Amino acid sequence: MPFEHQLIALAALVRKEVRRFMRIWVQTLIPPVVTTALYFVIFGQLIGSRIGEMGGFDYMSFVVPGLIMMSVINNSYSNVASSFYNAKFNKSVEELLVSPTPTYIILLGYVIGGVCRGLAVGIIVTVVSLVFTSLEIYSLTAIFFVILFTAVVFSLAGLINGIYANSFDDISIIPTFVLTPMTYLGGVFYSVSLLPDFWETVSRFNPVLYVVNAFRYGFLGISDVNLGLASLGVVAGVVVLSAYAMYLLTSEKLRA
Repeated sequence: MPFEHQLIALAALVRKEVRRFMRIWVQTLIPPVVTTALYFVIFGQLIGSRIGEMGGFDYMSFVVPGLIMMSVINNSYSNVASSFYNAKFNKSVEELLVSPTPTYIILLGYVIGGVCRGLAVGIIVTVVSLVFTSLEIYSLTAIFFVILFTAVVFSLAGLINGIYANSFDDISIIPTFVLTPMTYLGGVFYSVSLLPDFWETVSRFNPVLYVVNAFRYGFLGISDVNLGLASLGVVAGVVVLSAYAMYLLTSEKLRA
């Protein structure tokens, strides 16, 4: 397929994915924003007023970056997982896979769609957070780098989940039993330096801890983790998950 035609195919896939979540925006964009706003009220205003400071900043300023990142992670993941499984369920993915469209274009189309939804929710949550607190910006480069690569990583993870899923229940197992515990235990609401040594060590095996802290660094200039390691980890995640997703998309099992 000529490169110009590949770009047309990519644009069509991305447009389809964006239209999909925008068509049902009441279900895809509003609920995560409402949920996060409740976190702002409960943890930021009610509990935060009693906690005081965390890491040298008021508690509300501390938790906002983590809540934004949590929204991006959940929505990037769920968008691609549900979209790809729906395509499998409706048998439309088979037509796409046997078409001349290169596999990497299919992968990019779904991933960019997931990134768009994740960033859209992240932006809305950021705007809502301004009602509760003012946001400082320490490093705009760190903010853009971390949020973009994190959205890509979890979009790829959602695609892999969608490929493996055999029922609608299968696309909710990972978010419920893996993503939710990882985000809650990933330093969103607290600094891991406050944990006992054993639990702090355990927490450092949680990849969400690194992206949350790297993102928080972009706003506040503080982090509980090595930022170089966090950057390397998120880039490695993109490479590894992309390669595995490409392998799965070309597997005979998926095409059967």
